[in-house]
Order: sequence, then C-alpha cells, then structure tokens
Amino acid sequence: MKKIFILPLLLLLSILLSACNQNQEKDSDDKKDAADNATEKTSEEGPLKVDKGLLNVEVTLPASFFEGQDIDTVITESKNDGIKEVIKNEDGSLTYKMSKSEHKEMMKELETGILEATEEIKTSGDFPSIKDVSYNKTFSEFTLSVNQEEFENSLDSMASFGLAITSMYYQLFNGVDPEKYKVTVIFKNESNGEVINTVVYPDDLNEKN
Repeated sequence: MKKIFILPLLLLLSILLSACNQNQEKDSDDKKDAADNATEKTSEEGPLKVDKGLLNVEVTLPASFFEGQDIDTVITESKNDGIKEVIKNEDGSLTYKMSKSEHKEMMKELETGILEATEEIKTSGDFPSIKDVSYNKTFSEFTLSVNQEEFENSLDSMASFGLAITSMYYQLFNGVDPEKYKVTVIFKNESNGEVINTVVYPDDLNEKN
C-alpha cells in the first residue's frame, strides 16, 4: 500500500510544507503575479484573509487535527519548513500565515496528491474491488464504484481514508470554514449504481473516537 494512505497527519503536512519551501526559489513569476494583484480587494480572495501590501494568507486548522501531538513541536517544525508564522489559538487550533506564492504552491501540491491518490486506488492493485473513482471540483465528494461482492469481503473501504485526509487539508487551506469542512466518500455498486455505503469525514472519525 502506498504512503498516502498511511502517513500520520503531521508528517503529511510536513511533506507538503517542505515541497512548498523547496519551490520558493522558482517563484519569480508568482512574485510578479503578487505585485500585479496588490490592488485586489480582500473580498475577491474568498474566505482567506489577505493582509494588504504583504499579501499574506492566513489559514486556521482546527484543534482536532493535532490531537495527541505536541503543539509546540508542530509549530517549530512548520516554521522550519518555511511557514512565516504559526499562531497558537486559545481553542487549540493553529493559524498559519504564509505568502500568497507559498499558498499557491501548497494548493498545487495538495491537488496533485489527491489526483495521484485516485489513480493509485484504481491502478495499484491494493484495492482490487474498486473499479473507478470520480470526484467533484472542490474535492469534497468522491464516488468509488466497486464490485460489491469483492468489496464486502475486503478491507477496501480503507481507501477512503487517504483521500479524505488530503482532501480535508485541501479544503482548509483553500479557506473553508473549519467548522464546516467535510469530505463525503460514496461507495456504489458498479453494475447498478446502488449506494452501498457513505462515509463522511471528519464526522464518522469523531463518532468512532
């Protein structure tokens, strides 16, 4: 089974931050784009907070993402990976402040990770009952078409976890309200389209915990 399905949350985030940091030196085009957009109104940036002039993007991850982890260590590692500022909030959440170019690069890395994960599920052979994977534009809903008999006699439902983790990060870093972000994974019978099971993250994870 490939890494995307077994990486802990902190390690996954660290990898994404590192990828952004490594690509900073080739961001001359992004800097030009940032300068061109310096006069954009904050409302045009959607729900993300953009500081005028600096064009910093602020993203808040909920406390639930860091359960069982040492927050100070998370903050230190994030800064080491190139994040300009990480703020620890009273409710246990963390607010990440980064440049607009860093944010764009992170979103590209997240999108690439999701697309690679869907291909992995279909072609790796790790989840043989899953025949196809489709998704919406915001990566908030995935539909997995399966051979029902094979699926019910396997652990292939675990495929939804890797997709959900990366997609939750994508939504949060794309500015979705931390109180409202969700990823829905629907398992359907490939032969008749009947829904076999639906898993909603993080709700189902919280219920199990």
